[in-house]
Amino acid sequence: MVPFRPADGRPVTWRDGFGTRFTVFVDTEEEFDWRAPFRHDGWGVSAVAALPDAHRRFADHGVASCYLVDYPVATDPAAIEALRGIVAHGRATIGAQLHPWVNPPFDEALTAHSSFAGNLPPALEAAKLDRLTDSLTAITGTRPTVYRAGRYGLGPATLTLLAERGYRLDSSMRARYDYRAQGGPDYRAIGNAAFHTGPDGCLVELPLTTVFTGRLRRGGQRLYEGAGRIPRGRGVLARLGLLHRVALTPEDMPLADALEAIRVAVDEGVRVLNFSYHSPSLVPGHTPYVRDAADLAAFWRWWDAVLALLATLGIAPASSDDILAAAT
Repeated sequence: MVPFRPADGRPVTWRDGFGTRFTVFVDTEEEFDWRAPFRHDGWGVSAVAALPDAHRRFADHGVASCYLVDYPVATDPAAIEALRGIVAHGRATIGAQLHPWVNPPFDEALTAHSSFAGNLPPALEAAKLDRLTDSLTAITGTRPTVYRAGRYGLGPATLTLLAERGYRLDSSMRARYDYRAQGGPDYRAIGNAAFHTGPDGCLVELPLTTVFTGRLRRGGQRLYEGAGRIPRGRGVLARLGLLHRVALTPEDMPLADALEAIRVAVDEGVRVLNFSYHSPSLVPGHTPYVRDAADLAAFWRWWDAVLALLATLGIAPASSDDILAAAT
C-alpha cells in the first residue's frame, strides 16, 4: 500500500483564539476475541451499557467525546438506546467506524488483509460504508460527518468515498505507526498536525497524536526505526529513558509516559492533542488493556491525572464541531 504523506494535503490554519485544545475519540465497537481470527459472528455489545456513565464522567470535565460507532453497535437495540441517551445528555458526537469483517455486505474473503477496509474493492468498501452511514443516520436523524477506519485502514479510494457521502473529518491516520506487516497502511510520515486532504482538500485529517519522549527523542522516527532492527532494541531504549513512542491513549501507555508526552507535544506546538480509547475497555475482560478490576481502576486513574494536567496547562477540550469550525 502506498504510504500516506502529509505533503499530499494542505496544513490546517487555526482561527484566531482557538489556542491549544484536546479531543477524545472513542472507538465504539463490539467485543470480540482479539487473539482469534476475524469472523463475521461471535461478538457482543454488552460493554456499551457502560458508556453512559463514562460519558457523564468525561462531560463533568467539559469533554465533548466523539463516539466512532461501528455496525454491530449501530444496529443493536440496547446499544442504540444508550447512544441516544448520550446524545440527549449533550457533549457528544456520533461518528462512524468501519469494521469490515462485521459490516455487511460480506462479499470478501475473510482475511487479515481484508480487515483493512481500504484494501477492499472500492465498490465493496462503498457498500459497507453506505450500510453503516444509513444505520447511524437512523439513530440521530443526521448523517455522520466524522470517520475512522477500523484498524486505521484507509485505502486509495477511502477519502473520495467519504467526501462523496458528506464526511468532513477523518481520524484514521495514526501518526508514526506502520501497519504494512499486517497488510495495512504506512503512517510513518504522518505527524501530529491536522491537514486538509481528500478531493479538493474537503476533508480535515486529524491524526491520532503520537510523540517521541526520552533523552534521545530528537532522533525520532529515524532512531526508532533503527532500534526496531535490533532484537528488543526499542524496549531497551524505552527502559533506559532514551526513546519511547507514546500514543495518547490509556491502553498500553503508562501514565508517567503519557504525562511526559503531553508536555512534549505542547512544547512541539501540537495544536490539537487527539486522545482515544476503545469502548470495550470500560468493562474488564473485553480488551487486552483492561483485564480485571485493577486494570479498570488504573484506566480511570490515568484519565483523572491526564485531565488534571490538561486543565493545569490551560488546554481546553474541543468537540469535532469545534475543530471543523476552527480549521481553515
